[in-house]
Amino acid sequence: MEICTALIFFLFGIIFGSFFMVIGIRLPQKIPFISERSKCPSCGYQLTWYDNIPILSYLLLKGRCRKCHWQISSLYPLTEASTGFLFALCYMQAGSPAELLLSLLFISLLIIIIITDINYMVIPDKLLAFFLPVFILLRMIKPLEPWWALAAGGLAGFLIIFTVILWNRQGMGAGDMKLMAVLGIVLGFPQIIATFLLACISGAFIGSILLRFGTIQRNTPFPFGPFIALGAILTYFLGDPLIQWYLNLFMK
Repeated sequence: MEICTALIFFLFGIIFGSFFMVIGIRLPQKIPFISERSKCPSCGYQLTWYDNIPILSYLLLKGRCRKCHWQISSLYPLTEASTGFLFALCYMQAGSPAELLLSLLFISLLIIIIITDINYMVIPDKLLAFFLPVFILLRMIKPLEPWWALAAGGLAGFLIIFTVILWNRQGMGAGDMKLMAVLGIVLGFPQIIATFLLACISGAFIGSILLRFGTIQRNTPFPFGPFIALGAILTYFLGDPLIQWYLNLFMK
């Protein structure tokens, strides 16, 4: 029964992942993402329902537009599959309905942030403003321990990036600062610190690989939002064991 329900969450996840991709592409451009149908960015071909089946359509079309054969970004199936996996993981990890809803919304925000930041290097204020009151409400229903962890997490998330911006204005932006503040409300303190450390580690590691292969160049703008999202996901699901391991490492 548990496996069947997890599979249902996975299927819903890949469907929502496809929708999140549309939001992430259209929201920064202020294009309606509900009323306007999807079309090929190259030739304008309006996609049919069988061109929009998550993952499957990409595989059947071999990653190309049916009409002009324009190469479709692999970010589409990766986003759909990742959202499906994470939705299933949310179901398996959640201890209550409130926590399950919180985790699903948390993953939804992070997936959309990854898309907007990769494509436009933007973390939309409207997106954060939409999720923030919902997160606060759900954290009141399912509070963190201790009681002050919510406020401390939000403040710490804001101050970490604020300090980085003061030190190096080209390192991170106000969008990263606002995102960390919102994530701090969900994760609390000290988990938001772990999120930042994991973001820095993953950013340095992946960035060095991209530099090595010439995908990016030194001293060029590089989106940090996806690494904050990755750090937040790892912290949400593995935060306590990671923090305990880190503390034990230095206490020995």
